[in-house]
Amino acid sequence: MARLTPFHILPALIAAASHAGEITIEPRPFSVEKSFTTTALPAGECVLLKLDPKVWTDFAIAQITSHGSKVAKGDVLVRFDSEAIDKKLEDSRRGLEAGSLSLAQAEQDFRILQETAPDKLEALRRAAGIAKEENSYFTQVRRKASEDNAAQALKRSDQILSNQREELKQLAKMYEADDITENTEEIILVRQQDAVAAAEFAQRMEGLDHKRTLEVTLPREAKTLADNERDAAIALKKAEADIPRSIELKKLELQSLKTAHQRAEQDLAELDADRARFEFKAPADGWFYHGSIDNGRWTAGKITDTLLPDGRPPAHAAFATFIPGSAKLALVSFLDETTARSLKPELTGAATLPGREDVEIPVKLLKLAATPGPDGTYRADFSAAWPTEPVPAAGATAQVRLIAYQQATAIVVPTKALNFTADGWTVEVKLANGKTERRPVKRGRISKDDTEILSGLEAGQVVVVP
Repeated sequence: MARLTPFHILPALIAAASHAGEITIEPRPFSVEKSFTTTALPAGECVLLKLDPKVWTDFAIAQITSHGSKVAKGDVLVRFDSEAIDKKLEDSRRGLEAGSLSLAQAEQDFRILQETAPDKLEALRRAAGIAKEENSYFTQVRRKASEDNAAQALKRSDQILSNQREELKQLAKMYEADDITENTEEIILVRQQDAVAAAEFAQRMEGLDHKRTLEVTLPREAKTLADNERDAAIALKKAEADIPRSIELKKLELQSLKTAHQRAEQDLAELDADRARFEFKAPADGWFYHGSIDNGRWTAGKITDTLLPDGRPPAHAAFATFIPGSAKLALVSFLDETTARSLKPELTGAATLPGREDVEIPVKLLKLAATPGPDGTYRADFSAAWPTEPVPAAGATAQVRLIAYQQATAIVVPTKALNFTADGWTVEVKLANGKTERRPVKRGRISKDDTEILSGLEAGQVVVVP
């Protein structure tokens, strides 16, 4: 005997049969739920540790606190090996001191050069004038006077010799008249003969002097005086060009020393500033994280590979983060465009922590970016009413669920029942005679496999589903 189907299950079977290829439109509640992963991060209160050196490049870690450590105010978070920079600082200070002395000496030399330059030029002008005057006087007066003087001396010498000879001759005649030459007369004759010999010698020497004066001394002096005049004029002309140039060169040298000294002072100041970066201390009680928490993202990556003794974090990039103990955690997510467009600020929902889905955490969307970031995502910031337990740590993830859109009653069809044509969206509707026709509709929101229909369908109509 065949078993009869109970009456109360017939509607369910009919409905199941109709859903296989067609559905009857009935208004029902419709909502769009969005679920995405967020990250718990400090709400703008964290301190990024970053190396921004001016000149120094070698930052080797000597000590670093472990990731996730709880720290007290004043604790050393990171300390770098400072031996090399301390030696460099000592050398730089010594070099700067030597540079200061060199600069002071150069300033003194420049001042003295400026002060003595006019005197040097005046002395050279005076020497050139004297040399010219001496040469002119020699050429015009003294040479002729010296020649006349030499000639006069020679002539006087000749005259003296002639006089001595004549006197000897007269004495000899006078004494020859006597029969006997007395001793006194003999002595006088001998003396006169000596005088004649001396005059002859003097005359010969004067002749040699006269000849040398005319042939050697005066021509040589003329050449010397002419050379002196020429050399003094050349020295003056050279000094008139060289001294102003040397002053200018000394001025440029002094300016270069000043510039070098200023740069050395700046380098030392920058090196001193870099030295201050060799130790990071906790500004308050809190937590220390490796990697950077910046702009809503916790970034670790390859940077954490350098955060160990003798490691060298990259410069000009945050490599660690200090989170104050008083920092409040918020939730941050980076949404795809579809999800972002479906949300608006002030929406509320719930978040759950992985492994503790039994605890629902109320959340509210506080801020939603109007434009996408470089990666095409939209940043969303949420507040959270955190429970006393469990308390998430910074960097923990939470799953957020929001009702982005809802209607108490709506016309809803399976999304696959819609077809897009040149006239827009259409659905296939079953007519009373059993035939079907395509009806244009206005599409609303989409939730998973269902689509809201804003116009074009009414309750009770049957829609064919492919």
